[in-house]
Amino acid sequence: MSTPIEPATPLAAATVTAVPPGQAAVRLGEFTVVDVRSAGEYAGGHLPGAHNIPLERLDEAADALGAAAARGPLLLVCASGNRSAKGCARLAGRGVEAATLEGGTSAWAAAGHPVERPAGARAPWPMDRQVRLAAGSLVAAGFVAGRFWRPAHWLSGAIGAGLVFSGVTNTCGMAALLARLPHNRPAGDAVPFEETLARLAA
Repeated sequence: MSTPIEPATPLAAATVTAVPPGQAAVRLGEFTVVDVRSAGEYAGGHLPGAHNIPLERLDEAADALGAAAARGPLLLVCASGNRSAKGCARLAGRGVEAATLEGGTSAWAAAGHPVERPAGARAPWPMDRQVRLAAGSLVAAGFVAGRFWRPAHWLSGAIGAGLVFSGVTNTCGMAALLARLPHNRPAGDAVPFEETLARLAA
């Protein structure tokens, strides 16, 4: 059965419902599935029939998602369940009810459920892994450079402060920047954002 989890943001007043992969697989035909990862992550493998609305564009899609939720249950998906839980909380603030896939696409695939991907598509790393690599690299670079030029230590301090701010506010500016890199952008045959909104609203 579905499991309530804590809100992804302190602004959310209600808990977010998490649906286990097995239950989601059985009920897949009932859900409108929305993948909130970057376009590159989505192209690397997603739940069958999932629509791609990156988390940073969720507010733009609120009306279309509200229309979809009025027709039937809405299921948000990401790599691990963290971003989708945050998306559910944001939609709840707009009066749109949605559930999150427990464990995300990682748990879905690990349970042996099918994923769709374009032929020849290469899966980029999940965004949280990209953020860890970028942040860690910048901290290490600041530390090493600081041995030769002391002010460079401020780079490590700035990244550390940014991570603290990210944890407190449950936002991630670095993830938003990384999402703009070519490997995280839509492939040439990706469904345009506006068309995805039209499909959700229809």
